[in-house]
Amino acid sequence: MFEFNLFKEWLKQISFLTDDDCDLFEPYLKTKVIKEKEFFLTDGKICSEIGFVNKGCYRMYYLLNGKEINTHFFFENQFVVDYDSFVQNKPSRYFIQALEDTEIIYFNLQAMQNGYAKSKNWERFGRIMAEYSCKLTNERLESFLFLDGEQRYLDLLKNQPHILDRIPLYHIASYLGLERESLSRLRKKVAQP
Repeated sequence: MFEFNLFKEWLKQISFLTDDDCDLFEPYLKTKVIKEKEFFLTDGKICSEIGFVNKGCYRMYYLLNGKEINTHFFFENQFVVDYDSFVQNKPSRYFIQALEDTEIIYFNLQAMQNGYAKSKNWERFGRIMAEYSCKLTNERLESFLFLDGEQRYLDLLKNQPHILDRIPLYHIASYLGLERESLSRLRKKVAQP
């Protein structure tokens, strides 16, 4: 159904993992399809799996007074996970929902720990994943501390323009900490010469 070799090639392109490292980990990999609007994770559940997105996209959000607040989007060739819940085996505060029909290759924490025990390269890969997760969290926090809504929108246009092609505007507004109408005004303002 899924092509593990594509995942293996992706791993080797962005890291130092060898064919032997990938072969060691392959028995732990599983696949699944998650349909649009279905959940990878819900609030209060432990994120027991980490998924590599082969196809589709997800949003991560939490509820505040009944309102959905988007915090992250996951696309192809990215890992979908609440990393804090995954590594600490604690209940998540987030929902992760498919915005399109998706295909993922996934594994659990035990598989990752087995990889760490058998390969220094997998240990290094895990450290890099943790550092990347920390970086994303820090960037998100600092964008709300040091940028206003317009600056966050301009930063999104510059650094993640693909989001605008795939994510509905009301989700983007929530992600930027804006009301939908404010985002519409900003888009018109930025589009004018």
